[in-house]
Amino acid sequence: MQKDIIADGVLLKVYLEGNENALETLIKRHKSRIFTSILLLVNDRYLAEDIFQETFIKVINSLKSGKYKHEDKFLPWALRIARNLSIDCIRHRGRIPMISDNDGQNIFDYIKVVQDSCERGMIEKEENISLRKLVHSLPEEQKEVLILRHYADLSFKEIAEITNTNINTCIGRMHYALLNLRRMIKKNPVVIK
Repeated sequence: MQKDIIADGVLLKVYLEGNENALETLIKRHKSRIFTSILLLVNDRYLAEDIFQETFIKVINSLKSGKYKHEDKFLPWALRIARNLSIDCIRHRGRIPMISDNDGQNIFDYIKVVQDSCERGMIEKEENISLRKLVHSLPEEQKEVLILRHYADLSFKEIAEITNTNINTCIGRMHYALLNLRRMIKKNPVVIK
């Protein structure tokens, strides 16, 4: 028997009526997408964790103050808050950091991959590192659209709302991001399976 999924708008209404569990359900539902998007923007796991927490503090404050009006668009709204906080953080730091592998984590840890052997796992890790470097070498606007489309699984309409651009601009940025990735892969071959 499949469990019925309660719409985000309904959960928000229930939360505003005093049920804290409704917000917990929303956070669990969207945590992976929001956190991954932040991580890919700031390239630092610990900073991403801080921004993720700050995002939900801002979400809670906005909900309680009555500023949220988008009932069925919770994820794009929360991603916009996360994006703005990430950009503010990058500006404040004055540079774009690189992902640190000190803790053994990378953006592809969120993709479930069945590993046939230790050797295959090592090969996949090298491929992921190479691909991650290529993605991070894209121009910021292209990288952002690629991240939101591929990792957050947003539509171009939602991406346009989050980035304050039109849909055609987002589609164009995605097109150029893919072209640039293909060009870079031809120069520096990366085996991706």
